[in-house]
Amino acid sequence: MLTWHILSGIYFKNCTGSYNPVIFSANSNGNGKANLALVSPQEKEKGKGKGNLNSNTKHKHSVCASPQNGSIAVTGRFTVKMSIAKPLKKLASCVILDLDGTLLNTDALLSDVLGGFLSKYGKQWDGREVHKTLGKTPLEAAAAIVEAYDLPCTTNEFISAINPLYSEKWCNIKAQPGANRLIKHFGGHGVPMALASNSPRVNIEGKISFHQGWKESFSVIIGGDEVASGKPSPDIYLEAAKKLNVEPSSCLVIEDSIPGVTAGKAAGMEVVAVPSIPKQSHLYTSADEVINSLLDLKPEKWGLPPFQDWVEGTLPIESWYIGGPVIKGLGRGSKVLGIPTANLSTEGYSTVLSEHPSGVYFGWAGLPTKGVFKMVMSIGWNPYFNNPEKTIEPWLLHDFAEDFYGEDLRLVIVGYIRPEANFSSIESLIAKIHEDGRIAEKALDLPIYSTYRDDPYLKSCVKDSSHL
Repeated sequence: MLTWHILSGIYFKNCTGSYNPVIFSANSNGNGKANLALVSPQEKEKGKGKGNLNSNTKHKHSVCASPQNGSIAVTGRFTVKMSIAKPLKKLASCVILDLDGTLLNTDALLSDVLGGFLSKYGKQWDGREVHKTLGKTPLEAAAAIVEAYDLPCTTNEFISAINPLYSEKWCNIKAQPGANRLIKHFGGHGVPMALASNSPRVNIEGKISFHQGWKESFSVIIGGDEVASGKPSPDIYLEAAKKLNVEPSSCLVIEDSIPGVTAGKAAGMEVVAVPSIPKQSHLYTSADEVINSLLDLKPEKWGLPPFQDWVEGTLPIESWYIGGPVIKGLGRGSKVLGIPTANLSTEGYSTVLSEHPSGVYFGWAGLPTKGVFKMVMSIGWNPYFNNPEKTIEPWLLHDFAEDFYGEDLRLVIVGYIRPEANFSSIESLIAKIHEDGRIAEKALDLPIYSTYRDDPYLKSCVKDSSHL
């Protein structure tokens, strides 16, 4: 990438003792070398061309670049320092993806199957042991559960009993938000993709068979039973690179677990982590980048084709619905932030909350006695306040004369703005919330979003149609 900078200076011309004002321009290709061009203001006015200025010219200059601090110094009778744009991260030519937790939301299935199985032994699955299974081989995960819950069976007996319960529910596993978009994007741009999972090959193909176009999109599919050692060993990623016929260093890995990240780095690859355990991103220090969800992936950072589907700072998503009585929140919306939120209870919405990553979304809100309004909302833990639980906090973009606690609020979520973030001060948090509101307010006037204002889910709750 070439970045040009223009600046003026004084040049000791031809060592004759006379100084002449000049204009310098420089570019750097990121490899520590630089080229400069010289033209005087007089020559520029006359339209004359630029002369080369470098260490090989008769003007006796030295040109040096320091990629460490991004500066260039040109020495002669003058010294000029200038900033040079940082080069891209290591370029990737292909993508290797994990499956469970990365492309597929297997948390709900895990809770459903294990909850029912453990109840037979008088045990209750509460999800606290999920970290012991994340990214592990099936045998390791099974052993961890048998030990954690002190089950009266061997690891192999547990696997034999649990596998049929899993496989019969593969058809219910949903894709992670952004997974279909990512696969379609890379496939459409001819970026080679591989699927590498610790699960047995037959299980991988069984799961993705319920997702149209997935199997055809991957040039290579490798299961944990096809290599000597599963993750965190690099074997599976090295084998994927070999079958793709590429160097490991040209591969970008996308993973949700620490064992998977460890495996990718051990294979000499660049790794983007999408942590599947909430509030644990600080543990992924070995990853080259940590993102909140697949919705936040920026392929261009790795030299891959960028997404072109963002509209006015927003990302259209498949609409989803949620609703319930408005409850009193944590008492900070109006009092602390000056922003009245219409909070919803999370009771009964654990599955919905697990399916959608934390972040800022927007859409339309319906109230039976008041009508339909534009809405922006956050779901997550709000890092600034460090919520103990994942919450849903909608802000209806309208000034209401009175509270409406207890009224049935219905939401149609149609777009995404940004991932959840922390802030250094309450002022910066408030400023960002208002910016989110302005983005949502403007975007909801676009046809791609405005049509949802007449969604039947909203219209059916509004008693007076004149509010629509």
